[in-house]
Amino acid sequence: MTAELPTPTVLENDVVRLEPLTMDHVPDLFAAGGGDEDVWRWLPAAAPQTEEELGKVARMLIDDDKHVPFAVVVKASGRAVGWTTYADVPGFEASVEIGWTWYGRASWRTAVNTACKLLLVDHAFELGHNRVLLKTDIRNERSQNAIRRIGGVHEGTLRRHRRRADGTWRDTVCFGILDDEWPPHRARLQARLAAS
Repeated sequence: MTAELPTPTVLENDVVRLEPLTMDHVPDLFAAGGGDEDVWRWLPAAAPQTEEELGKVARMLIDDDKHVPFAVVVKASGRAVGWTTYADVPGFEASVEIGWTWYGRASWRTAVNTACKLLLVDHAFELGHNRVLLKTDIRNERSQNAIRRIGGVHEGTLRRHRRRADGTWRDTVCFGILDDEWPPHRARLQARLAAS
């Protein structure tokens, strides 16, 4: 039996607050990454050129029962700078996926991604999931490196997994983190956040 998706909730640490995504976040989100082709290059939607276009993508995620989307709010500014989701993983028991993640360019190479992943992975394991899946486009080396840095183990590559927004075929690289693998990674990431 596939594990149930987590229910929407607020998760926070000193760096970020993850709160259920709402349409009220759209203006901040558009300011953070709307129209930026580099931000949206690897996502399953074209870069939104208007707040209305971004709102349509946000609404699709909010209404999708296979995703639990969160706005990523930087606590220092109180502004939403991206979003991330939990997603269903059909065919795997007690597993959940973290994905559909993007951050505005100003949040790249900051503590935001580490802080988010600590919250999301911790929460998934606290709820009884025993495996977290993370996937990315084979061409997205920056994301692959980030997943490895948080402790993701390469599990394989799904060839011609799905179409990109431009219509080309995407090979998808899959990583996993098991509950018993997480504690040393968690300690290392927390130490990195404390030092930042």
